[in-house]
Amino acid sequence: MLTIMLIDDHPVVRRGIRALLEAEPDFQVVGEAGDGYEGIRMVERLRPRILLLDLTMKGISGIEVTRQVSKSYPSTAIIIFSVHSGDHYVLEALRAGARGYILKESPSGELIQAIREVADGHRYLSASILDRTIDIVVRVGDTDTLDPLSPLTAREREVLKLSIQGNTSAEIAEQLYVSRRTVETQRTSAMHKLGLKNQYELITYAIQKGILAAEPSN
Repeated sequence: MLTIMLIDDHPVVRRGIRALLEAEPDFQVVGEAGDGYEGIRMVERLRPRILLLDLTMKGISGIEVTRQVSKSYPSTAIIIFSVHSGDHYVLEALRAGARGYILKESPSGELIQAIREVADGHRYLSASILDRTIDIVVRVGDTDTLDPLSPLTAREREVLKLSIQGNTSAEIAEQLYVSRRTVETQRTSAMHKLGLKNQYELITYAIQKGILAAEPSN
């Protein structure tokens, strides 16, 4: 029996998902929670095989729940089930340890498929998200070089590496003793030289080129 737990702050959504999942003869919904803190406590007690998790809830975010559960209970595979399709959300969820990302607008059959794929040890992304990710990887993969940051100046390298590590413009400015405007100018110039358009493409490029190691799955 494949054990599944739900975390979503909308009771109606939870009831609908539960009914859908329990129609599968080998699925068992062992628990549900309405917020992240409660959900983490329940994961500790129930140790489900799959955690189906919303991103935006009151209190602790779905990203932080993903990070904590992935670190403390690696046998529980996490699938994000969200209305948010933006690159930033997807990237942060995957970096935090999510094994799947499904949009709430997806057909019900895709959710079932995602759960089965992830339970078998694979990753699963909604089709629209997967297409966008492949496009980015292909584009940045066409610029292989021994030093992926070779087109950049020393200052542009500093700014970009600090950006990759998740620092805000204000934090980078403080560390480098420059103005926030200087940081933003240097970042824009660096990303233009590398052919990147946004933070999602920057992080994807960093992982692809080995500048930033992908987080281990434990």
